Amino acid sequence: MSVISDNNDFSFKKTERLHHRNDIQELFEKGSSFYLYPFKVIYIAEPLDSKIKPQQLLISVPKRKFKKAPNRNFIKRQVREAYRHHKNLIDPEKLNKNLRIAYIYTSDKKMPSNVLTKKLKKTLERLHQEFVV
Repeated sequence: MSVISDNNDFSFKKTERLHHRNDIQELFEKGSSFYLYPFKVIYIAEPLDSKIKPQQLLISVPKRKFKKAPNRNFIKRQVREAYRHHKNLIDPEKLNKNLRIAYIYTSDKKMPSNVLTKKLKKTLERLHQEFVV
């Protein structure tokens, strides 16, 4: 059994979840956004601060498009899993920024996990390009 090092941390801890009402409101009011099917990505970057977790994430699947909660939860689980495996693409130390990101799932159909992973990876690459100095 091997031990996973810190730079290969595939966890998704509570500190990485964006859940404070004021932070979410600020993200939606002041954040920038782009659209890459099936996601609308809203993000805000702030100077690196040791008090705040560098990357915080919010995942939203609209009730209007998926009426049943198990379907919404399934999609959120897929997105969370894809993010967990590829979050190292936006390294906060290299970017020297704290990022808060919201993923809004805009499709009205479920997608296979591998397709969703590819799309999420493209959004993370685009975010990385946005902040490379």
